[in-house]
Amino acid sequence: MENNNVKENKGLSGDNGFGKLVLLTGLWGGLIWSFIGQIGYYFHFTKIAPRVVLGPWALGSWKNGWLGTLVAIVLIGIVSIGASFIYAALLKKRDGLLSGIIYGVLLFLLIFFLLNPMFPGISPFGAIDKNTLVTSICLFILYGVFIGYSISWDYRNRGES
Repeated sequence: MENNNVKENKGLSGDNGFGKLVLLTGLWGGLIWSFIGQIGYYFHFTKIAPRVVLGPWALGSWKNGWLGTLVAIVLIGIVSIGASFIYAALLKKRDGLLSGIIYGVLLFLLIFFLLNPMFPGISPFGAIDKNTLVTSICLFILYGVFIGYSISWDYRNRGES
């Protein structure tokens, strides 16, 4: 009888809620770290605001105000869900902080080198000032550690390794 209840309560995709955790980790990771990025922009640690993601797609001056910032933070949270599922698929069995740090650095390199032409609000890599560069890479590393450690910790503690 108990065995049937365990099977019924497995949640998303029969994985005992692991997929739901990955989704929520990605959403909250994107919301939290893009909000902290906005704080860094406000205090002039970086010249890149989260609303830079709206540049290629949104028209109008609204994207440069508080509404654009709010929409950008939510959009980053939604896109972050995909990043967390990629981490879960590739690296969930990895222990420690190093895999999260590496994941954050890889995301930084992806955005600042490969996807840079998509975002006109981000200067070419060689033209970015040191404060913006250091702040950005630190935010990406912290984001990667948040995603990586949360997902790996939950995966290990569910006994699914």
